[in-house]
Amino acid sequence: MQLTDVTTDSFDTTVLAADKPVLVDFWAPWCGPCKALSPVVTAIAEEHQDTISVVKVDIDAHPDIAVRYQVLSIPTLILFSGGHPVATLTAPRKRADILKALSSWL
Repeated sequence: MQLTDVTTDSFDTTVLAADKPVLVDFWAPWCGPCKALSPVVTAIAEEHQDTISVVKVDIDAHPDIAVRYQVLSIPTLILFSGGHPVATLTAPRKRADILKALSSWL
């Protein structure tokens, strides 16, 4: 499964106006921990595609989105529901921790 790359132009439509919760993976191509987390995030997207959407935001290409949601370090995962951020995980390391934080929406 390939995750959708969200841009400044598509963020509001894809994330804020979505019918179901959206997990946004804030990352950058140079970020080693982001690369390590990517397969975990993709697996969660595949397993829970009926209940949540998962997208990626390259903070180098779209820094305005990162600033808007005060993403100060990466990787950061933010879950949006009803157009609002409802959960934030900064530098998540374990799949179990991510699933626990998202459990109310899965």
